[in-house]
Amino acid sequence: MEIKKSQWAGIILGLAVLASSLFFIGTDLLFFLAGVGIIIIFSPFILAVMKESKIDIEKEEMFLEFARSLVESVKTGTPISRSIVNVRNKPYGVLSPHIKKLANQISLGIPLSMALQIFSKDINNRTISRSLTLIGQAEKAGGDIGRILEDVAEAVNTSDKIKKERKAAISTLVVQGYIIFFVFMIIVLVMQFKIIPIIEGISTIGGVGGGGIGGIGVAGGGSGGGGLNAAELSNSFLYLLLIQGLFSGLTIGKLSEENIKAGIKHSFALMLAAFLISTGANLIFGA
Repeated sequence: MEIKKSQWAGIILGLAVLASSLFFIGTDLLFFLAGVGIIIIFSPFILAVMKESKIDIEKEEMFLEFARSLVESVKTGTPISRSIVNVRNKPYGVLSPHIKKLANQISLGIPLSMALQIFSKDINNRTISRSLTLIGQAEKAGGDIGRILEDVAEAVNTSDKIKKERKAAISTLVVQGYIIFFVFMIIVLVMQFKIIPIIEGISTIGGVGGGGIGGIGVAGGGSGGGGLNAAELSNSFLYLLLIQGLFSGLTIGKLSEENIKAGIKHSFALMLAAFLISTGANLIFGA
């Protein structure tokens, strides 16, 4: 994977923020700035993945338009090779440069099957590659290419409809996934800033009074002496939220788009929200 200039800029800026966090060693800002630096480093890569997913969707939509144009042209009796050359100047979005390249290769005398293979590699989309393979084989066999193109266009259209219907049907589950995560985060924050301090106070009272409760030692305030301190407890809750956000996002992506890769954007959004809210709460409430 080639690292782009924007990604290098993110890496440099993120490292600069990480370096600046060293000036705040021993304070709550250290962890916050370190987290911000890591977010800045990974943000360009996450955005690149999101952009790639969006481009893949546009490729399939534009290929459907391209296939329909070929169907109309082939039905008039024009050979498929000539049809590709004729429609190359139509607007096909992200596919336009690839279609022009395909048409130029055909104009230069490159066999259609070979040109379609190159086109398939350039597009790098599984759905489109299957359709192009079918078109190439049909052209070799000398079948009714117009009918086959029409079937290919219909298959791509059906696949696109199914994906959209699935996405619409699953959208409520996606919303529920986000709601569940934020409810979980609220519960964790309430435990951290309300329940744990109460238990700590009870532990301290128990330690002074010599009762059995003094052995709790949740935050180092009681006589147990073996509990976590406030910073360790805060970090533990944050790690819990980040892990929950990571896997919740991946699950949401798999459910909504049948693709773990699509879940990266959800994971990033949930983990970012968890980090900012948790560290912000720590800075405000001084956990």
